[in-house]
Amino acid sequence: MSEALHTGPLTLAQMAEAVLRTKDGREKTALSHRFAEMWRQSRAGGTPIEIGTAHPPLQPARPDKPEQRDPRDVPRRKPGSPEGRIAILHAIAHIELNAVDLHWDIVARFTHVPFPIGFYDDWVKAADEESKHFNLICDRLEALGSFYGALPAHAGMWRAAEDTVDDIMGRLAVVPMVLEARGLDVTPGMIKIFQNAKDRETVEAMTVIYAEEVFHVAYGAKWFNFLCGREGLDPTAEFHALVRRFFPSGTKGPFNDEKRAEAGMPPDFYWPLSDEPPAAWR
Repeated sequence: MSEALHTGPLTLAQMAEAVLRTKDGREKTALSHRFAEMWRQSRAGGTPIEIGTAHPPLQPARPDKPEQRDPRDVPRRKPGSPEGRIAILHAIAHIELNAVDLHWDIVARFTHVPFPIGFYDDWVKAADEESKHFNLICDRLEALGSFYGALPAHAGMWRAAEDTVDDIMGRLAVVPMVLEARGLDVTPGMIKIFQNAKDRETVEAMTVIYAEEVFHVAYGAKWFNFLCGREGLDPTAEFHALVRRFFPSGTKGPFNDEKRAEAGMPPDFYWPLSDEPPAAWR
C-alpha cells in the first residue's frame, strides 16, 4: 500500500495498513513514528484523523532476513557470552518489530467494533513506543558488531495475530495480557545479564522498554475490561476461557506480580492458568 494510491488524506486505518505493508524494519518504524505524530497532532488540534477502514494483510510485510524457523530450531547460546548477549538482543528486536505490527494491526483490523477514541490513542502510542524499542535494540546490535537479520528468528511470533484475526477480545487477552505480560516477567533477568556484562547502554535501553511495556499490558487490560463491562461478562472468567482456548498447556511463570498489578492484572487473572499454580489456585 502506498500513500500515492490515495487522492485524499489517509485515514488512521489506512495509515496502519501502510505500516503493515512496509517491509524493511527501519522504514516500517520510521513510518510508524510519522503516522503516530500525525495522529497526536490531529488530536491536539481538536480535528482527529478519520478512523476509516482498511484491508490489512493476514501477515505483515517482513524483510528477507532474519530467516524464520520453528522455535525448536532456533540455536540457543550461553547468555553470559558476547554471542549469547547478541542473540538475546536479536530476539528482542524480533519481538519488538512484531509488536509494532501487532499494535497497528489492532487499529486497522477491528474498526467495525465501536470503541471510544481513546482506544486508538492507546494503540497508536503503543505502536510508536514499540517502534522506538526496535530501533533502540537495533542500535545496540550494531554497536556490538551485529544487526537485525544476522541470526534466525522465532517463526511463531505472528501466530497470536492469526489465531485472533476475527476476535477482538481474544486479541486483547492473548497479545498484551499474555505475551506482553510475559515480557514483564522475563525482562528483569535479561537486564541483569547486561548489568553483569557492564553494558550500560543496553541496560539503559532495556530499562526504557521495561517501563513502557507496563503501559501496553495496561492498555490490554483496560480495553478487555471495557468490552466485558459492555457485554455484561465477568472479566476474570472470560479471560480464563480465552487463554485456555489459545494456550491449552497453560501459561508459564514465574510471574512479576508487582508489575502485572501496575498494569491492572491481579493474580486471580493469571495464577489459575499457570502450568505450575500454587496450591491455593489448584
